[in-house]
Amino acid sequence: MDWIPIVFVTFKVLVLGTGMFFAVKWHYDQGRKGKEAERRAVLRAAGKVAAVFVLLLVGLGIVTFVLAGMIGLDLTFP
Repeated sequence: MDWIPIVFVTFKVLVLGTGMFFAVKWHYDQGRKGKEAERRAVLRAAGKVAAVFVLLLVGLGIVTFVLAGMIGLDLTFP
């Protein structure tokens, strides 16, 4: 009875380890296909996201200063 958990756990580790190895290998192989076109698309999308983020950040800063000035906060620098 004591050998059953050892055999089953060993079998489970071997099966899951083999499955994880082939899953990582498959994803790695898929990542190598069409990498140049995908890289350009990712860089273009990242640039657009960064530009939108900067514009929103500037807009938020302007709205904050306008709103703070409207409610009477002193925003002068010393």
